[in-house]
Amino acid sequence: MGVERPFSDFLVDKSLLSGAAWERVEEVLREAGQGLAATITGLGLMSERDLSLALAEHFDLPFVSDDDWPLDPVQIPDLNPTFLRGSHILPVRDLGGELEAIVADPTDDYAIRALSFAAGKPLTLKIATLREVEGAITRLYFGGESEALDDRDDISDDVDRLKELATDAPVIRFVDRMIDDALTRRASDIHVEPQDGGIVIRFRIDGMLVEVPGPARDIAAAVVSRLKIMASLDIAERRLPQDGRMRVRAHGKEIDFRVSTAPTSQGEAVVLRLLDRKAVALDFDTLGFDDTVKSPFRAALRKPDGIVLVTGPTGSGKTTTLYTGLSELNTADRKILTVEDPVEYVIEGLGQVQVDARIGRTFARTLRSFLRQDPDIIMVGEIRDDETAGIAVQASLTGHLVLSTLHTNSAAAAISRLLDMGVQDYLIASTLRLVMAQRLVRKICPHCRVEDNPPETLLAELELTPDDGPFYKGEGCEHCHGTGYAGRKMIAEVLEITPEIERAILAHTSGTELEALAQAAGMRTLFHHGLESVKEGITSLTEVLRVTRERGV
Repeated sequence: MGVERPFSDFLVDKSLLSGAAWERVEEVLREAGQGLAATITGLGLMSERDLSLALAEHFDLPFVSDDDWPLDPVQIPDLNPTFLRGSHILPVRDLGGELEAIVADPTDDYAIRALSFAAGKPLTLKIATLREVEGAITRLYFGGESEALDDRDDISDDVDRLKELATDAPVIRFVDRMIDDALTRRASDIHVEPQDGGIVIRFRIDGMLVEVPGPARDIAAAVVSRLKIMASLDIAERRLPQDGRMRVRAHGKEIDFRVSTAPTSQGEAVVLRLLDRKAVALDFDTLGFDDTVKSPFRAALRKPDGIVLVTGPTGSGKTTTLYTGLSELNTADRKILTVEDPVEYVIEGLGQVQVDARIGRTFARTLRSFLRQDPDIIMVGEIRDDETAGIAVQASLTGHLVLSTLHTNSAAAAISRLLDMGVQDYLIASTLRLVMAQRLVRKICPHCRVEDNPPETLLAELELTPDDGPFYKGEGCEHCHGTGYAGRKMIAEVLEITPEIERAILAHTSGTELEALAQAAGMRTLFHHGLESVKEGITSLTEVLRVTRERGV
């Protein structure tokens, strides 16, 4: 359908909705998680007929005629009629290379992809109202008596059985205890993974996965269903990934989780990401910034314009670092806008926008709209593509300070990545103010810290001697649940864009040579920052090697 203009602009331009009404729609979309068409009609903002005609015009799709409705259900193996009715999408006829379908909400990419996947072919779409589509699905799939319907009744019975099991006391107790245990152990994620007819539970604690006791085999499927119900997901849909959110009250506070499911050969896997915004202190000292990192980073944040980048793999704390910087910049005389996927921390005083592909709200489109909002500072959750990179550069050239992240292993590699994205060398040299690469290393548990004696061969390989010690490790105790570690701290390398580095960028100097130039000018590498933490007894040599090894240090 590839429509350039968002549907929101179309509705406002056609005077079908006001800007304020659309803001209300977006608010409900974020909170309720239901489809766009159901949200607009549910709020009473448009009639079903008017909305369907608007969708047909905007997406250039034909509106259904009386002759388009099928007389018999289309037979597709494993097709779930409950999913069809909930998604308001109806398969109409097989056209050979395509499947014709009638849909009430063409912005529901998930439903369209799901039906296409089940049919094994692309869809050609027509538009009808929510009521018309639901009525046809009910008539075709729920109103007759046939062998196919008997099969679907079996599916429905299975879903009903799982719903009943999911509300049984043993299942509820296990899920509640699992979440409580994860919070007590400071886990960032809960992994629920199918295995040999049961499920394995693992917590990600301080960046590492740790297996914990799972449920009894006879309630394993019900545990997954319980989590899907809590996240308002379709428990009948087990063949396609689903995403949702849930909120629980635990440890005396409301805590949000992002929930993601994925079908595997052994069953559905579920991952819960903890979104406890109060659990993270947005303070440079608490995060482990020393003066070598803090001073140049703060200096870059005080610049009136330009680009500041934080790089590293997923889970290295990049977003937390940017939020900490924004917290210091968040004063009454500055306007700060952010575009994120998702919004991880809500900070009063910031204008925060969450990416939503369903309504065309991409990083690039939102960033472009920000330029008309007169901001002083813009934060982009991640520069993922050429278009976003180009707009970020243009924003910095027009007097804005832009903060963002990239997935690169080192600070110098960020420059190569921008060049690969099509940003001109002279624009990088003139707009980039600082690049910081960071990692999170686990801190040795203070309750079981003992002196360590690393092998001399390892020390020699790292150009160290026993005299560089003492070195420490954690033996493992009840306080750290046997891991030897408790908590994490940041290590980083900071590449400041000096005149010499600018000249190197213009000369397309390789990342390796750029890094050598920066080190010669005094840049401390990730490994050497980690080594300082080892000598201070904060972390272990093994841990520093673990997080920096991918760079060949």
